[in-house]
Amino acid sequence: MRNTMFRNLTRLRIWSGALVLWALLAFLAPSAYAQSAGQRVTFTKDIAPIFQQKCESCHRDNSIAPMSLVSYKEARPWAKSLKKAVVTRDMPPWHIDKTVGIQDFKNDRSLTEKQIDTIVQWVDSGAPRGDEKDMPAPVSWPEGDGWIFSERFGDPDLIVESPAYTMPASAQDIWYRPVVATGLTEARWVRAIEIRPSTLDGRTITHHALAALQQRDPTNTARTNAVDDIGPGLFMEWAVGKQGELMRPNSGKLMLPGAKIVWDIHHHAVGEEITTSMELAIYFYPKDEIPKYRQVLGLFHALNGGPRGLDIPPNSKTVHQGVKVMKGAGRVENFQAHMHLRGKAMSIEAILPDGTRRMLSHVNNFQFDWHNNYVYADHAAPLLPAGTVLIITAWHDNTASNRDNPDPDQWVGWGDRTVDEMAHAWVNITYMSDEDYKIEVEKRKLME
Repeated sequence: MRNTMFRNLTRLRIWSGALVLWALLAFLAPSAYAQSAGQRVTFTKDIAPIFQQKCESCHRDNSIAPMSLVSYKEARPWAKSLKKAVVTRDMPPWHIDKTVGIQDFKNDRSLTEKQIDTIVQWVDSGAPRGDEKDMPAPVSWPEGDGWIFSERFGDPDLIVESPAYTMPASAQDIWYRPVVATGLTEARWVRAIEIRPSTLDGRTITHHALAALQQRDPTNTARTNAVDDIGPGLFMEWAVGKQGELMRPNSGKLMLPGAKIVWDIHHHAVGEEITTSMELAIYFYPKDEIPKYRQVLGLFHALNGGPRGLDIPPNSKTVHQGVKVMKGAGRVENFQAHMHLRGKAMSIEAILPDGTRRMLSHVNNFQFDWHNNYVYADHAAPLLPAGTVLIITAWHDNTASNRDNPDPDQWVGWGDRTVDEMAHAWVNITYMSDEDYKIEVEKRKLME
């Protein structure tokens, strides 16, 4: 009984968290939610457009959320719960500090104050349906196991799947690390990637999955236009709230002949035996289209001396900090904080060679259930010169006041298990030469 309850709670938690909105928002046109004084708020005219933009990618039939919000009939029973969720900002999940740092993101799924007020007005007025003619045209979502980016690029050019793994109903956490050949016989540049468990049940047992690129580059072409000794980097990660990555124009990731994917998949038991695998869908640039810039996903520790520097005493709140020096100029594409149950906040700052200090982003309300990837808008992604120091700061709360803390009396250090801790950020950087950096800076000025 206990295992069944745990499994159901886990499924609900994961389904609620497995949002893939960041990749979709870029393609949805903004809707008008403004309400004039005294105008009645209805589902068809006012609420449905908000749900289409911010909720439906997860909350629809045969998707990963526990209920659909596509139609009035489906949404109406949840009206009071929806009001509470948006007022407390539990939904949609967006944990960036809106008072500091960059605020323009490609994948901003947060609601504006006006949108929240509109939902509150709708619920408080009895959640009226409205005129059916006001209902917006339905959004065309991928069918079944369809891929998100296929509507833009067609079917994936390459799909790499990990061998299936069966997780027992009751067992210790495992880290499954198979190596799978991609079958590539020529170098190809990647413009988009998607990753996911192959089944919905697989989401309940998969804490996260890393896909690292293993390849040999005898000609050193993988470092074209990059001063930094960057190597292939992590190729892609799946976690709750993250499923894909779309490269900016004229930038991409390079895969070489004979490349392999090294999987690192963290599974945990949920009271039921489940078999699943991971799928990696890759979209290539056309062979005659070679992007100028190479993008690399890196792990930046908020720790001096690497993981061994993480030290959290019992019943304490701690701050840890680490630095990364950019040996080459580049554009920071995103910021994704990664911690476990005791993680509370994380920031990324930049100290430029002239001494200027800039706060790029601060996640002030980190929630372990969500691995939000904050992707900067084209006009806002920070362009930084060689010699810039990136500072990652992490805050942990190992006290009883942290409701997610499994045991505040434990001394906690770095580890893979959920009851252990981590303190790093996943950051994509597009590296470029000093000359290209100056060109990009001038282009940016024209955008302002």
